[in-house]
Amino acid sequence: MVGELRYREFRVPLGPGLHAYPDELIRQRVGHDGHLEFQIRWLVLRRGDDGEGGSGQVDCKAEHILLWMTNDEIYANCHKMLGEDGQVIGPPQESVGEAGALDKSVLGEMETDVKSLIQRALRQLKECVGTIPPAPLLHTVHVLSAYASIEPLTGVFKDPRVLDLLMHMLSSPDYQIRWSAGRMIQALASHDAGSRTQILLSLSQQEAIEKHLDFDSRCALLALFAQATLSEHPMSFEGIQLPQVPGRLLFSLVKRYLHVTSLLDQLNDSAVDPGAQNNSAPEELSGERSRLELEFSMAMGELISELVQAMRWDQASSRSGSPARSACSIFQPQLAGTSLGIPPAQARPSLRRSRQFRPRSEFASGNTYALYVRDVLQPGMRVRMLDDYEEISAGDEGEFRQSNNGMPPAQVLWESTGHTYWVHWHMLEILGFEEDIEDVVEADENRGAMVRGTLGLALPSWRWKPMTELYAVPYVLPEDEETEESEHLTQAEWWELLFFIKKLDEPDHREVLQILQENLDGEVLDDETLAELAMPIELAQDLLLSLPHRLDDSTLRDLLNCRVYRKYGPKALSGQLAYPSLLEAQKDAPLLEARTQLQESEDGARAEAKEPQAQCSNTPLQRLVEGSGPAGKILLDLEQALSSEGTQESKVRPLLLQLQRQPQPFLTLMQSLDSAASNRALHLTVLRILKQLVDIPEALLLPWHEAMDACMACLWSPNTDREVLQELIFFLHHLVSVSRDYAVLLNQLGARDAISKALEKHLGKLEMAQELRDVVFKCEKHAHLYRKLTTNLLGGCIQMVLGQIEDHRRTHQPINIPFFDVFLRYLCQGSSVEMKENKCWEKVEVSSNPHRASKLTDRNPKTYWESNGSTGSHSITLHMHQGVLIRQLTLLVASEDSSYMPARVAVFGGDSTNSLNTELNLVNVMPSASRVVLLEKLNHFWPIIQIRIKRCQQGGIDTRIRGLEVLGPKPTFWPVFREQLCRHTRLFYMVRAQAWSQDIAEDRRSLLHLSSRLNGALRHEQNFADHFLPDDEAARALGKTCWEALVSPLVQNITSPDEDGTSPLGWLLDQYLECREAAHNPQSRAAAFSSRVRRLTHLLVHVEPCEAPPPLVATPRPKGRNRSHDWSSLATRGLPSSIMRNLTRCWRAVVEEQVNNFLTSYWRDDDFVPRYCEHFDNLQKSSSELFGPRAAFLLALQNGCAGALLKLPFLKAAHVSEQFARNIDQRIQGSRIGGARGMEMLAQLQRCLETVLVFSGLEIATTFEHYYQQYMANRLLGVGSSWLEGAVLEQIGPCFPNHLPQQMLRSLNTSEELQRQFHVYQLQRLDQELLKLEDTEKEIQVGREASGKVQGREKEEEAEAGVAEEVEEEEENEDLYYEGAMPEVSVLVLSPRCWPVASICHTLNPRTCLPTYLRGTVNRYSNFYNKSQSHPALERGPRRWLQWTWLGRAEMQFGDQTLHVSTVQMWLLLNFNDLKAVSVESLLALSGLSADMLHQAIGPLTSLRGPLDLHEQKDVPGGVLKIRDGSEEPRPRRGNVWLIPPQTYLKAEDEEGRNLEKRRNLLNCLIVRILKAHGDEGLHIDQLVCQVLEAWQKGPCPPRDLVNSLGRGSACSSTDVLSCILHLLGKGTVRRHDDQPQMLSYAVAVTVMEPHTESLNPGSSGPNPPLTFHTLQIRSRGVPYASGTSTQSFSTFR
Repeated sequence: MVGELRYREFRVPLGPGLHAYPDELIRQRVGHDGHLEFQIRWLVLRRGDDGEGGSGQVDCKAEHILLWMTNDEIYANCHKMLGEDGQVIGPPQESVGEAGALDKSVLGEMETDVKSLIQRALRQLKECVGTIPPAPLLHTVHVLSAYASIEPLTGVFKDPRVLDLLMHMLSSPDYQIRWSAGRMIQALASHDAGSRTQILLSLSQQEAIEKHLDFDSRCALLALFAQATLSEHPMSFEGIQLPQVPGRLLFSLVKRYLHVTSLLDQLNDSAVDPGAQNNSAPEELSGERSRLELEFSMAMGELISELVQAMRWDQASSRSGSPARSACSIFQPQLAGTSLGIPPAQARPSLRRSRQFRPRSEFASGNTYALYVRDVLQPGMRVRMLDDYEEISAGDEGEFRQSNNGMPPAQVLWESTGHTYWVHWHMLEILGFEEDIEDVVEADENRGAMVRGTLGLALPSWRWKPMTELYAVPYVLPEDEETEESEHLTQAEWWELLFFIKKLDEPDHREVLQILQENLDGEVLDDETLAELAMPIELAQDLLLSLPHRLDDSTLRDLLNCRVYRKYGPKALSGQLAYPSLLEAQKDAPLLEARTQLQESEDGARAEAKEPQAQCSNTPLQRLVEGSGPAGKILLDLEQALSSEGTQESKVRPLLLQLQRQPQPFLTLMQSLDSAASNRALHLTVLRILKQLVDIPEALLLPWHEAMDACMACLWSPNTDREVLQELIFFLHHLVSVSRDYAVLLNQLGARDAISKALEKHLGKLEMAQELRDVVFKCEKHAHLYRKLTTNLLGGCIQMVLGQIEDHRRTHQPINIPFFDVFLRYLCQGSSVEMKENKCWEKVEVSSNPHRASKLTDRNPKTYWESNGSTGSHSITLHMHQGVLIRQLTLLVASEDSSYMPARVAVFGGDSTNSLNTELNLVNVMPSASRVVLLEKLNHFWPIIQIRIKRCQQGGIDTRIRGLEVLGPKPTFWPVFREQLCRHTRLFYMVRAQAWSQDIAEDRRSLLHLSSRLNGALRHEQNFADHFLPDDEAARALGKTCWEALVSPLVQNITSPDEDGTSPLGWLLDQYLECREAAHNPQSRAAAFSSRVRRLTHLLVHVEPCEAPPPLVATPRPKGRNRSHDWSSLATRGLPSSIMRNLTRCWRAVVEEQVNNFLTSYWRDDDFVPRYCEHFDNLQKSSSELFGPRAAFLLALQNGCAGALLKLPFLKAAHVSEQFARNIDQRIQGSRIGGARGMEMLAQLQRCLETVLVFSGLEIATTFEHYYQQYMANRLLGVGSSWLEGAVLEQIGPCFPNHLPQQMLRSLNTSEELQRQFHVYQLQRLDQELLKLEDTEKEIQVGREASGKVQGREKEEEAEAGVAEEVEEEEENEDLYYEGAMPEVSVLVLSPRCWPVASICHTLNPRTCLPTYLRGTVNRYSNFYNKSQSHPALERGPRRWLQWTWLGRAEMQFGDQTLHVSTVQMWLLLNFNDLKAVSVESLLALSGLSADMLHQAIGPLTSLRGPLDLHEQKDVPGGVLKIRDGSEEPRPRRGNVWLIPPQTYLKAEDEEGRNLEKRRNLLNCLIVRILKAHGDEGLHIDQLVCQVLEAWQKGPCPPRDLVNSLGRGSACSSTDVLSCILHLLGKGTVRRHDDQPQMLSYAVAVTVMEPHTESLNPGSSGPNPPLTFHTLQIRSRGVPYASGTSTQSFSTFR
């Protein structure tokens, strides 16, 4: 199923080593659909290294996830929360009487005492007017605290007077009273989280509570809140430097957070149980819930706004904007190097391209593009390489040569290398033939002009996909289904705008409401009406134009960043970016020009100050604010007001109010302290102004904490002037004395160490420095509290945001919270604070003088660390924090150190100090250098970094290092938020997937509804990512998690077989295939059913992996071509998780079952092959309909067919293979007819060949090759070769494991070459004979003229010599002087290694069976062949000799007819040139042929088209053949007459098929015996093949009849052995080793039928010598015969 079942419960995997476990039911509510929902707490379990259970599992109760679940989801996932009746057990009801077990009378008395104590404490507190509280008051509070710790009395303390008492105690100036109030609060809050939250909420909602609370009281409440939220949201931000937030702002955040959580609880409790009694009307309940939702949204927006300002994210966003996320599917990975905004062709221009072929960028997946290239590409076309692959680089061009079923499948002749190389389909771009290629520059110019002229800048919709890709993004609504643009704002947009309306001051608020009422027909606008108001867009745009002038600075920043302003703002209407210009204006003058009243006052002040400024020189402050405009004028006015005698508060306070609204000038003033130390006058002026501001109460409301880093930088700097440092210490001491919040901030910033270093530098002569350090040190506990509070607040807000995402996901209701997208954007993009040096490393160690190691990190270039040791032994070792990747490591040196300055530095990395073996860099230091960068942008984490000084300048021994700077990565919140977002998403969707799987398991028909369910969920996540997630990384993380959590488990469940062995999806696909024919009627139920199935399968498979190959370094692969044909490895390579693997496995099982049923039913039928091809074609069409043109499912289809064929018994498989070989033979011969019938035969042949490709790599391929070889030999020898033979072999070549058909065609080519050589040889012999004849004539003429006489004895000797020579050459020259037209003779030399020969006894004797004019040619060819065998240039090997056979064909002239006959028929017909009648018995005796072979030849000759008649005679066995009289029966008088005997087809059930089975069984026996002998260790497959072949040669061999039937003697190839090994692997008899797949071993004991065997060649020492058979092609024209009669004769001319 989806997860695991442990302890009878369901566990959901959340990540590596993490599981979620349902622990407790918290509460219940009624959902939007009216059904009950239950909130379940899921605990997060961490799994130890030991894997399963036991001590390795730790329950982290601090980590939990709250999830609302339906009844069905709890039924499927939380079994322990179900009762015996299967219903959910509700949450436990609180029982007041259980705790303490107090009697009602006693409890009543105690309640009376508590009420009297509260009244007494209030009276005593009012009477306490002195500084020291009276003892009775402290005793009363102590007793109240004791009563508060009793849980049954909790209700009494909810009296409002208790809150008044706590408020007075917390605001008391006495510490003991405040401490007692804290004790009482802790006692009240010790019962449960609800009581604690209620008390905190009640206190925080008191008016003016911040005015009554001092630092200690506020810290007491903050500590209580930290304790309350510590276990609620355990989230770690380790490694992220959070900003320093003062206590006042923290307390405000706490109040807002408590208010939001209170409203959220009210929302969850507002849904009443349907069975409960409720007298309220439904309209009232709906109105109340709407009011709560609006109030919650506004409060959540306030919290997010204030939290963003406290985290200083708004400042980071104003400095750098992020581009908007491109609109694309979050579930489909994008191909590398492509983008949806700009076509890839523009990103990387190419020189040439095709006009008619589509590029890879137009396809949604690599598999689809690969299939397109495979189908379109033709030999001779030009291609271009798109990716780097082994020896071929991207951009290389070449010519496509051929392809086959190997891997890689495409062979290309590359211009860059000059030779061919095999690559994959998806790596090629088709350029086409040379005439199809155009110059891209001219075409781009024309096309660009057309686009600019007609389309402008508009680009096509991103949802457009090529027509070949079905449902590329199914969950996205098509263009025509989208709703038209509305004229009103959405509710989320209106509520966001309403948020800013509520932030206006009272006069502005009333004015805006008046405007709204006037434009909405005078409708009365109360809070309920405002929430449901339909706001027109035009009116909203008018409001957005007026709002910026009515808001303060912080609210204005929120407005500029919100979605409604970016969409409908003033500059968004004109297509420009709205907020960058405004923010730029903020930097220079924080929007003061937008406020006319302030401008008037500034103009007056500028006029008054114009004359004094002209008289005096510029001061440092004037130079600072020069060019700042009105913002700088505020600082000058502030300085002037503070420096005047008798500071006038009337002048200072208006300026402070301005700075509160626009604090940028104040921050600029403080940040000037971080400038160069040479600005001494400026620093003193700024510090003087700041000290005076501290004394003004209104100035404490300024954001001092945001610029406290500048003070720390000035404090840390070693170059700071002493007077400036003293003034800075005075200012900081005064500031922390007024507000201890800033002492806490200084503690967090490390001020204690900075002050200590300053005291050490100036020998303790800094006034108030020691006191400041003590104050900062005392706030260590508070600093820890502030950090914990900041973490808890941020974690709580993240959890609430995740809860809203979950509710949005569950209810599909819009998220109406203002700034929700802003908060998510900041969480996904990260913080603006960079990691400092001391955050990167844990400690620094040096090789010598460790007491001076601190000088390396004191940031003082005047101090240094000096080593002490020998040359090359100096080193600095950094121990890095876990996971920190160094962005830059810099060494500070000084040229003044002379020989102490380093000259060569090496950097090493390792996991420990003992394994520093990896050299990261080696740097030579120039003598003039001051900063030496050692490392930059490391992408690997090294726990230990060691810097080794190899050599010093001028041959120095010791070295000096002035400093060490380490810059780590910029920490972000994205990793933390991604983990939480993925956890919640994974838990939600895995729980839902389990519930849906449970429904499908109970009723398979519910699988039809899965498509709509998935479509809705995926569409929801896509829309959420488009609206709220800022970048592609966040969107892809959400999409991947959603897909893995929802789709992957569902696919795993619906593809897993149940008890009957059928999976739900397999059952559905079976139903689809059964009703496919009926679905052609669009009005039928079958059509609707098929449509649902297709939508489901399209949705499940539409996400495809990126086709980019893995890096060669990570996964090295061998050079050259991989010849493996393993479809399963190809189909699953690179697929996302296990979805495609499970789907392809299910489809394979369905196909295998379908094909198996078909084979069982129809394997004996005569039309088996056509029906099987039709069935296979239907399966292919169904695969394309269901899954699109994806290679994985096409391969699964082939694997399914192969699996069904493997299940066939041997004889059945042999019968099937013979039927396919027969069908191919019939289609090839039928295609020779031509015309429409011939084209139909070619089409049928193509379908059959596509089906036969499945045989590749199977055991059935061996028998198929055997039968195909037989039929192909008869075709080639009977009717001759044609182009179709080669084309067929090129397509189904992998189906022939021994490649015998290919060798047969090659042997024909070799025979043709020999025939051409023989022709030249004949011409040479003729020339020699003619020359000899001329010499003889000359000798005769010379002899006649001679006067002498020759002795008789000499004449006799010469005569004898001539006779001997004539006897030697008589046979060869028998037809040399033949007077008639010589026939054309072509000899085919056939090797028995590849050509099937039924029996070697059917040989032809040229002396007795051929006429003289043919016999001489045959003899000359024999002599030619023997001489060619002895030629030194030929290969050396066993000598071959010719043996003539009856195989072959001839063309004979018989009257006006041309008879096409076999060689046997030619010999038979030539007998009638001398005889009128020939008996069959004499023909058998003369030829030595078998009766069957002779009768097979006689049959066509005696048919209606033949020239002979067979007369049966009693005294002559077999009958007598005579030439048919033309007057007896009508027959063709002229033209071609085909009389070649028809093809004889074999039967697998005959003796030959059984002999093949015996050979297979014998090989199986040998394999099993050899593997048994090697035991469990096994044997390498290559060694196994060699040993089997050796045992076949030496050991027990098959019987003699088996040898005769094979036709190749005892030959056994390695392919036969590998075929048997595959068979045994499929049966489970042999197994592969898991760690070494090439090792095979014996698996189980099975019975292998072993035939009776005998020795193949008894007494022989080796195999038989190779034999070579040949046949004849004879051609003659018009051969005259001696007979002068008019009887028709047979003349052979071919």
